[in-house]
Amino acid sequence: MATFKSEFLQTLSQRGFIHQISDESGLDDLLSKETVTAYIGFDPTGPSLHVGHMTGIMILHWFQKTGHRPIALMGGGTTMVGDPSGKDETRKLLTVSDIEKNKQLIKQSFSSMLDFGDGPTDAIMADNADWLLDLNYVDFLRDYGRHLSVNAMLARDSVKTRLDREQHLSFLEFNYMCLQAYDFVELNRRYDCRLQMGGSDQWGNIVSGVDLGRRSGCAQLFALTSPLLATASGAKMGKTASGAVWLNPDMLSIFDFWQFWRNTEDADVGRFLKLFTELPLDEIARLESLEGAELNEAKKILATEATALVHGRELAQQASETARKTFEEGAVAADLPSVQISGLDAEGGIGLLGVIVAAGLAKSNGEARRHIKGGAIKINDKPVSDEGLSVDFSYLDSDGAIKLSFGKKRHILLRPE
Repeated sequence: MATFKSEFLQTLSQRGFIHQISDESGLDDLLSKETVTAYIGFDPTGPSLHVGHMTGIMILHWFQKTGHRPIALMGGGTTMVGDPSGKDETRKLLTVSDIEKNKQLIKQSFSSMLDFGDGPTDAIMADNADWLLDLNYVDFLRDYGRHLSVNAMLARDSVKTRLDREQHLSFLEFNYMCLQAYDFVELNRRYDCRLQMGGSDQWGNIVSGVDLGRRSGCAQLFALTSPLLATASGAKMGKTASGAVWLNPDMLSIFDFWQFWRNTEDADVGRFLKLFTELPLDEIARLESLEGAELNEAKKILATEATALVHGRELAQQASETARKTFEEGAVAADLPSVQISGLDAEGGIGLLGVIVAAGLAKSNGEARRHIKGGAIKINDKPVSDEGLSVDFSYLDSDGAIKLSFGKKRHILLRPE
């Protein structure tokens, strides 16, 4: 493990955030001598960021905590083009109104992990739509196009992979790295931004910005990337069988977010504690050394700490207590995720298959049927095996809810609409 003079790079190195740095000694020297501004871009392609984005947000968090100024850049302009990185086909293009709605929803994901304001190390929320949408195309080509090497762009993984596979790459997508490179130059001019960070799949795009800055007369710019995360079993970080693990509580309940971390594979506990909590490294070393049932306590700490970073300490502790009541006491906790379903309080009720799908525990009746046959479905903690069962008001408890469970770890409260 490399030893750095700057607290920021030393922290990132110790916690496993560093994949590549364009000029390691130069960046370390700069960070150790002055307050530096750096950015990470987030394209608002959906109404929420997900757990896969947490690495980047945590890097900005540590950047600010070690005395520097972070910029969270919304890609209001680049989203209109679409990043080809890591994609085998063209992304779906969004309307301007969709992008704007997504931006407003995403901004709340940063509020608990970054401090925004006007101070020297306060975070900045910028949007590249502010300069990209007003670019004059011919002026851009004359001023910057001559500095952007097509040879270099063709060699970037995001382009080369598509071309090698003879998959369609539009001229629109090919321009993405040009615009991202220009973002770096523009942020340097507006905010004296010297460093761009991101996932390792963005290395080519980021280095293009470093090179464009050099050719455009900027002060030396730097690049830093983090590893793309996968679980110990090889699954993509932030993806589950039921979909993405969203940061927006309107798209994924805080309890389910907590439960995602609680279900971390044993081999990932120490790594995720370093990446997704602020716990001291000696405490993390103690927790990852636990074995057997004791390791489950470390997973609960990971779940609570990661949830606290995104949703706040109070809600994280509520989720932890809900889990304790549900799994350890067998109680029906009122804070479990709930779904309103019409017909539950009617005589005759509604079919169990439809209930399972409506609750989000299956994507189709066929999948729901397989869950039932596999013995994974319970109603009010009692196994059900009859796929033709009708769920009606007789299953409602004293609080007017029905507890529907899939396996031991997923529980939903069904409430009449």
